[in-house]
Amino acid sequence: MSDDAARRVFQSVDSFDPEEFGRLLAEDATLVFGNAEPLAGREAIVAGIRDFYSTIGGLRHRIVRDWRVDADVIAETEVTYRRLDGKDVSVVAVSIWRTRDDGLISDYRIFVDLAPVYSA
Repeated sequence: MSDDAARRVFQSVDSFDPEEFGRLLAEDATLVFGNAEPLAGREAIVAGIRDFYSTIGGLRHRIVRDWRVDADVIAETEVTYRRLDGKDVSVVAVSIWRTRDDGLISDYRIFVDLAPVYSA
């Protein structure tokens, strides 16, 4: 069950379309990406994702392992980022999100060190 949920979410993220990702979110969702300030509300999250996408050339997730615990999905991934210089950099990340009864994500947290993505 969580495998399908994780695949669906990461396919949306990897589409590089912030609006597509936004369709997975509740209107009042929250998102915390690494050590960045939390984003509150679908509109703010979509804008934040759009800003983030402008700093990279693309990305793709490979699910290493995932779990579902009640309404929470926890996914360990290897994420390959395409830098703006065309080089690919892979890092390990953990994402945790909570879904409501209607299937929309209400809280999304991403734990990742992006330093290798932006280093010279």
